[in-house]
Amino acid sequence: MGFRKIVLLALIVVFVSLPVVTYAADLKEDLTAEQIYEKRMDLYKKYEAVTNIPWQYLAAVDTYERGIRRALKDRPKEEGFISIYYTEDEWAGNFNPNKQDTHPLSIQMFGGVGMDGDGDGLAERTNDEDVLYTLAHSLEQFGTNEEDFRIALWEKYKRDQSVRIIHGHALVYEKFDRLDLNEHAFPMPLNYNYSYKNTWGDRRGWGGRRIHEGTDIFAGYNVPIRATAYGRVEIKGWNKYGGWRIGIRDLDNIYHYYAHLSGFEKGIEEGSIVAPGDVIGYCGSSGYGKPGTQGKFPPHLHYGMYRDNGRIEWSFDPYPSLKQWERKAYQERRKKR
Repeated sequence: MGFRKIVLLALIVVFVSLPVVTYAADLKEDLTAEQIYEKRMDLYKKYEAVTNIPWQYLAAVDTYERGIRRALKDRPKEEGFISIYYTEDEWAGNFNPNKQDTHPLSIQMFGGVGMDGDGDGLAERTNDEDVLYTLAHSLEQFGTNEEDFRIALWEKYKRDQSVRIIHGHALVYEKFDRLDLNEHAFPMPLNYNYSYKNTWGDRRGWGGRRIHEGTDIFAGYNVPIRATAYGRVEIKGWNKYGGWRIGIRDLDNIYHYYAHLSGFEKGIEEGSIVAPGDVIGYCGSSGYGKPGTQGKFPPHLHYGMYRDNGRIEWSFDPYPSLKQWERKAYQERRKKR
């Protein structure tokens, strides 16, 4: 064998052994939010066509996983457009000695889930198309209707709360038929008198020692209370602490809690899909007792926010978000004048 052939073969070996370079992360940095949504929708629609899984289901799982990545410190930020996460063991197989395996046949032999979605002969855990196709294929094994979807989610997450949240995301996407649903609204109209300060973490005594898990916004009776985000009403009714209250889950997996209402807006029920600014109820002073108890404190909205990380849910301070939404609402109102 000549020297030139030896050098050529050596170069080929080096080239083949190099890891496949993905450009999605660099590409994403150069795109606008609108372009990123467009790219994600293209991917969802492609694998809807390939597997018959509705794009809303794929988007719902991806959105849930994106929220989980934000909440868990031990999970890396997504590099591409898709946030669905598989561990090395899940992807390559528990007993696969090569956790970086990208060969579909050996992955299948070791019981891994990883599949080749884009037809390049590799099943890469960091490839958007491979990951999305792997998810869509796993959902497809259970069927394509709503109940099949819920069963498939249970098999994947083994957690009722995760199933409820993802199913709710799918219903939101189904109603609005688009992905750019990240707007927010201040919970009260600006033309009403109201006041608030940061009361998160303050001590509360009624019903036992506890901290205040929210911000109190004081206003008159029956001031309209509005949804602050796109989402689904998870709960509506009486709570001895919060009185007449509503809980809404948004697309960041955050639960928005509205308490001490005087009543609910007509048509708002558990399962209702809402948009920012939709009236959901009215300011009151209900709570701290049996159903119907009123007037034990001045009328106000107790507004709380709770983040779900796929394992547990916890309260965090809503005051910074409220100030941001209020400031933006004033800016938009000035633009209209």
